[in-house]
Amino acid sequence: MSYSVGIFIFDNVEVLDFTGPYEVFTTASRVYKKLHISSIEIPFEVFTIGKTKEPIHARAGLKIDPDFDFTSHPKVDVLLIPGGVVTEELEDTSVINWIMTTSEQTQLTASICTGAFLLAKAGLLDGKSATTHWEDIDDLRAMFPRLAVKENTRWVDEGKIITSAGISAGIDMSLHLIERLINQDLAIKTAKQMEFDWTQNKA
Repeated sequence: MSYSVGIFIFDNVEVLDFTGPYEVFTTASRVYKKLHISSIEIPFEVFTIGKTKEPIHARAGLKIDPDFDFTSHPKVDVLLIPGGVVTEELEDTSVINWIMTTSEQTQLTASICTGAFLLAKAGLLDGKSATTHWEDIDDLRAMFPRLAVKENTRWVDEGKIITSAGISAGIDMSLHLIERLINQDLAIKTAKQMEFDWTQNKA
């Protein structure tokens, strides 16, 4: 089975928040093909989604053209919501509604860093445990008091909803998602291919 992985991108998104998971899932597909030469499928089809298809400028100015917009993207099995400066997105009802409605159709929805604020605003974290970047822990608690916000953990798995701490923690979490969706062996081999020391502990 091939899973579609849709990554939301927006102005001032943190670069490694979305490029780290992008690299993990695309590398996993390459590694899988090496292990299963006769397979006609790859495990993950990865694409980016913007509110529109207009170019976005990530933090530090990196310019990215989204593959799809809110109205044109394929079905999403795994929805990834990265962080960065999310102030405008938190106040944009079209963004929050899209996250909420899209997540209803996904197998997994996950956030990286301050992307947890967007999941919380969409109501996806009500009554759940979650985490975010260490600098934003207090703000997440204050803004969304119904959450059990966890500190000092790389990611928190709540079944269909997973949140990770900041920036590079999204790579750890993405490897965990590969372990869940495929198997641990592929996750380990993907981390080795990336020369990444996978932190496997979680809350």
